Amino acid sequence: MLKKFIFSLTAIMALSLVVMAQDSKSTKDGKSTTVEGYIVDQHCSAGDVANHGKGCALSANCLKSGLGVYADGKFTAFDEKSSAQAKAALEKSKKDKGGKFKVTGKVTDGKFTIEKIEEVG
Repeated sequence: MLKKFIFSLTAIMALSLVVMAQDSKSTKDGKSTTVEGYIVDQHCSAGDVANHGKGCALSANCLKSGLGVYADGKFTAFDEKSSAQAKAALEKSKKDKGGKFKVTGKVTDGKFTIEKIEEVG
């Protein structure tokens, strides 16, 4: 009897953790957030993003793969309008490699919508 109770309690706790994790993800989705990272194209995001050249990210093939921000060890793609803003920020940057950007916006359905973008380093 005690074993069944403990098993049931453990199962309920495990399900509660799953629900809490899903709730946590959905509450982050759509809320304004700020990250510092590198603007890079999706194709090159698996490489050395800190030394990725802006000329590469601005090339036709790389732009075609989509721009995003690489921060905290992961790449988040920009939506179409935000890609244009990121492209403009990259074009203005005086750094050929390693320019860091502070990006504020919302992530909805896995796409980052920029509210503000500025180069920080």
